[in-house]
Amino acid sequence: MPQITLPDGSQRDYAEPLSVLDVAQDIGPGLAKATVAGRVNGQLVDATDVIDTDAELQIITPKDPEGLEIIRHSCCHLLGQAVKQLYPEAQMAIGPVIEDGFYYDIRYDAGFHPEDLERIERRMAELIDQEYDVVKQVTPRYEVQQIFRERGENYKVELVENLTDVDAMALYYHQDYIDMCLGPHVPNTRFLKAFKLTKLAGAYWRGDASNEMLQRIYGTAFADRKALKGYLKFLEEAQKRDHRRIARSQDLFHLQDEAPGMVFWHPNGWRIYTVLQDYLRVRLEDHGYQEIRTPELVDRSLWERSGHWEKFREDMFTTHSEHRDYAVKPMNCPCHVQVYNQGLKSYRDLPLRFSEFGNCHRNEPSGTLHGLMRVRNFVQDDAHIFCTEDQLQAEVAAFLDLAFSVYRDFGFDDVQVALSTRPAKRVGEDALWDKAEAALEQALDGKGMNWTVNPGEGAFYGPKIELSMRDCLNRVWQCGTMQVDFSMPGRLDAEFVTEGGDRAVPVMLHRAIFGSFERFIGVLTEHYGGDWPVWLAPGQVEVMNITDRHADYAADVQKMLSDRGFRAHCDLRNEKIGFKIREHTIRRVPYMVVVGDQERESGQVAVRTRTGDDLGVMSLEAFIERLQTDVARLGRTLLEE
Repeated sequence: MPQITLPDGSQRDYAEPLSVLDVAQDIGPGLAKATVAGRVNGQLVDATDVIDTDAELQIITPKDPEGLEIIRHSCCHLLGQAVKQLYPEAQMAIGPVIEDGFYYDIRYDAGFHPEDLERIERRMAELIDQEYDVVKQVTPRYEVQQIFRERGENYKVELVENLTDVDAMALYYHQDYIDMCLGPHVPNTRFLKAFKLTKLAGAYWRGDASNEMLQRIYGTAFADRKALKGYLKFLEEAQKRDHRRIARSQDLFHLQDEAPGMVFWHPNGWRIYTVLQDYLRVRLEDHGYQEIRTPELVDRSLWERSGHWEKFREDMFTTHSEHRDYAVKPMNCPCHVQVYNQGLKSYRDLPLRFSEFGNCHRNEPSGTLHGLMRVRNFVQDDAHIFCTEDQLQAEVAAFLDLAFSVYRDFGFDDVQVALSTRPAKRVGEDALWDKAEAALEQALDGKGMNWTVNPGEGAFYGPKIELSMRDCLNRVWQCGTMQVDFSMPGRLDAEFVTEGGDRAVPVMLHRAIFGSFERFIGVLTEHYGGDWPVWLAPGQVEVMNITDRHADYAADVQKMLSDRGFRAHCDLRNEKIGFKIREHTIRRVPYMVVVGDQERESGQVAVRTRTGDDLGVMSLEAFIERLQTDVARLGRTLLEE
């Protein structure tokens, strides 16, 4: 006689075992109709699973986050059913739920195309309309293996063979289609009506580049069509803001197969890059950082001493010369310790802050590369602070103030803070990790910040504070980090002389604000949608003549603007002025200056903005004053710097 305790504390007694769905029906038919699954004694179970002992029960509906995840996972199985019905020779591999949706990796030798997605989607909708029950059967492992072998599902067979620690597993039946899963899944396909297949991609089996390439079908699903419609609208806006698309329209950069994951910067993109670098260099100098430069190719022995060779070897590019092994640096920290070690340091020298726009390489899997967001060659806005333990709290606090100030300059006012703690694979004694984690906790609490914990997500040499910015589409981008490292300085023989004349090992703080220039520019591109702030825009003003007789005056205006430090260009093409205005509006040039007879005779300019505003005719000095106001920040202007 199970006694069921509900979340509101009420209890219900039953004479015999019953399913989650039965309990929901007893509470009310409306709840039963909405029941996706249950949480019994804290564990998610299927709606059809039987409760035969006293238990605490939460009914899961589509409104719950768990319910939405279950809907998406069940949609993934439904995708498998549709694919197998339409393309029987396809082999299903693996299909998990991901953020905002799901995907399924599939082997189909003929290859899927966009029109296939439409066909699969139509078949999924037809199956949903049948509103059939999804049936769960717990099956012995050897039977599961035999079932998939008979169906020719080689990838499923391999997965089952690797699950040597289980005797039985759950199979979920979508009519004629069978898939294995931990579950739970929806009890009926009527929960799956708000879905959409979104794109095709390639993926290696099990993420290993030495394995065969499969095709990945992405999709999403929501509890109702209104939420789906909102998400699809978000995707449409995100596609418009895709930094790769904007890069093509504004001629910022490109990538090509001869240098995978490495950026070819064009003049416009490199201008943004250098303006960002100049901006950050000034901010860092104001906060007591000394800029250095270290080699990109370093002997293996240094990476072994720092711990990177053991923990990071597979992600490093290496080479061999004259009986020596070298690695292209994936990060800057061991090299910064070498600069610190040149000459004995005193406690009076600390804190010592070294910054570097360090050129790094990491051998990221080709399948993970994504425009500027995931590259193999990148430049970190890296810095390392060497300090005493007594100085640690103040240094972390100063970094947080600087980072938040920088983010505000770019329009990011919503910044999330998280503390990532010790990972399973790490260097250093637990006592040092205890000290490092406690130091960061105290620093965050001392600033009065709200923060969360990411267990096990720290670097192998130390815990870290992660700063994540929320953009205009409500997406969160992790950029800034502050890591406390009690281990590496000692491993690399860093010391200082204490006030008492003894030798001590400094604390090393690893910190970045942008993270990398490449990714930060990608984030900015999508956040601004290509509408760069005037101070950051690659071209701030485009000067255009109406006819050839105005060309000399247009060139003079452009020169006067350039001489005052503005990034001004001149479009003297023999095209209609309306055509030129439209073209530069599409390129999102902040200001367009038009000169004709009236402007030439009066020594003035007609000004338009990229948003379509006609500012009318004004003197060149008045226009320059407007530009200076637009680029002003932090009480200074870029021109003054």
